[in-house]
Amino acid sequence: MTAIGVLALQGAFREHVFMLRKCGADAREIRIPGELDRVSGLIVPGGESTTISKLMVEYGFPEKIREFSNRGNPIFGTCAGAIVLSRRSGGKRQDLLDLIDTDIERNAYGRQADSRELDLPMPFLGPPAFRVIFIRAPIIRSLDEAVLPLAVYNNTVILARQKNILVATFHPELTTDGRIHEYFLRMVEDASQGLPAEQEKAKCP
Repeated sequence: MTAIGVLALQGAFREHVFMLRKCGADAREIRIPGELDRVSGLIVPGGESTTISKLMVEYGFPEKIREFSNRGNPIFGTCAGAIVLSRRSGGKRQDLLDLIDTDIERNAYGRQADSRELDLPMPFLGPPAFRVIFIRAPIIRSLDEAVLPLAVYNNTVILARQKNILVATFHPELTTDGRIHEYFLRMVEDASQGLPAEQEKAKCP
């Protein structure tokens, strides 16, 4: 069974662990950089991006995560995780990880009271529509042509992929639908076999 790490410094890491285990994965909480050597994929969860960034630096994660990515290991960032993985935030270059060529704006939907949920069709997943949950969500303002849009809401990309990096501006871990996590697990499986991950329909119930 492939082991998947979830960065457990702050934020909704327990929900990701639960969803991964529901999908049949060996999910492990990652609290120190050396633990990345025992997993084949990593999820950076939602939470407070400034706090997560500071803790990552304090514990020595940035260089280790970049090395992890450079070996071809897939990484999935949700909400705040998408922010810390992005090359730019609010038009300004970020040097923390710089793993996906996107420009992302924090808290673009306003206060938590302005958060929302909706059922959104995602053709690459197939039917039914996916329940999308935005909580003080960021917006991807721009993306390089190398970044593949996977889902769009209000003419804005909310799920995107660049090679082994996947980012979502919403919270799939807060639903009962495991299809996006299963898509990530397929990325990890293909990477472990030295194959490019295919955008097939996910299988998690």
